Amino acid sequence: MARMFDLHCHSLFSDGELIPAELVRRVEVMGYDAIAITDHADASNLDFIIPKVVTAAEQINKVSPTKLIPGIELTHVHPDQISRLAAQARRLGAKVVVCHGETITEPVIPGTNKAALDADIDILAHPGFISQEDASKAKEKGIFLELSGRKGHSLTNGHVAKMAKRTGASLLINSDGHAPGDFMTRERARQVGMGAGLEPLDVEKIYDTAWKMIESIL
Repeated sequence: MARMFDLHCHSLFSDGELIPAELVRRVEVMGYDAIAITDHADASNLDFIIPKVVTAAEQINKVSPTKLIPGIELTHVHPDQISRLAAQARRLGAKVVVCHGETITEPVIPGTNKAALDADIDILAHPGFISQEDASKAKEKGIFLELSGRKGHSLTNGHVAKMAKRTGASLLINSDGHAPGDFMTRERARQVGMGAGLEPLDVEKIYDTAWKMIESIL
């Protein structure tokens, strides 16, 4: 993979262990080109987290070769509220908007995937047993479906990859990292993709396609 990045991880602004500076430094020594901090948020903390990460990115990006991208993950938000909060996140400066999808390991409200795909988001994280209809919507909207490196969320990676292949939806491989040991090496990311049934060239294509999006926001 020519570029290495992760567009879904967490700092101590939600349930992660690291401040942004240490998080970026740890992936910098792993050879990352970019990292998005996408802390968990709902209406209660959206306006607190995003400005903090924007400020961190402004300072870190002056000195680090690994670029920090301000983002957010709308988490367990009621489907009726996703679109409004996604729009608010954009206004606050989020460059990557993730929505916590219908993972089979948590009690996510049914209909979350569909509502997220109707909103202004970039990534539908760990979307569980996503339907072909919703995967087609992701293709239509240019929204990435996530293959997760995180325990539990990764159980449906094979299904997500199958739906993406069937519909032409774009995929991303993310760690959903919360702690230092969660961040993936290039080889580990390749294994996550291949474990979902992809060929090595498919994994390369995932990173090439996503990097074009990252270039447009850096």
